[in-house]
Amino acid sequence: MCFATTHWSVVLTAAGADSPAAAAALEMLCRQYWYPLYAYVRRSGREPHDAQDLTQAFFAQLLRRDFLHNVGPEKGRFRTFLLTCLKHFLTDEWEKARTARRGGDCRPLSLDLEQAEARYHREPGGEASAESLYERRWALDLLERVLDRLRDEAASSDQDAVFEQFMSCLWGERPAETCAQVGARFGLGASAVKVALHRLRLRCRALLREEIAHTVSRPEEVEEELRHLFAVVSR
Repeated sequence: MCFATTHWSVVLTAAGADSPAAAAALEMLCRQYWYPLYAYVRRSGREPHDAQDLTQAFFAQLLRRDFLHNVGPEKGRFRTFLLTCLKHFLTDEWEKARTARRGGDCRPLSLDLEQAEARYHREPGGEASAESLYERRWALDLLERVLDRLRDEAASSDQDAVFEQFMSCLWGERPAETCAQVGARFGLGASAVKVALHRLRLRCRALLREEIAHTVSRPEEVEEELRHLFAVVSR
């Protein structure tokens, strides 16, 4: 993996330049993060309609062409940078948000905000703060993207049934059946099942690192983010 070409690195290295590649990279990242941000706005106390308007307006402002002039290598991890931007936006930019909702000079990001509200109602309640919910959704959405990629890879090699059997064991959980029992179902020996599960876990971890690398500014931050991700999902 060439770290210099990851999404957030492209945005950071293109700061101050009119770079279509950087603008496209930023939009791709935003599409992956919009629901965690919507959940943050809702948990902050906004009603659904206001949260939808604010989320759309925030991304419209973020994706303006001159935005790239304001980013630099010191911005660090994308998840932290994005949440910081949103907090400033919610504090200082309500009047501009009203303009952006009416069109303004910003291009919108197409979001399924009705579906977002349905997702939000499935979130756990309790005392979780808006920031904790944002972190949780960031982690779970990233894991879901990795599982989707693994599922696609398994389907392309006609191993989708095996993948579904192993999916619950990817994060180290004890399987409900022994390797021999699983192997019998697919015509494999117990040792072959162990090898297949080991390889799947290695591939899963590699894809996790790849997804995380898209969102940090330095290679050494990948392992730090990976540890943080598992800490978040284990809470």
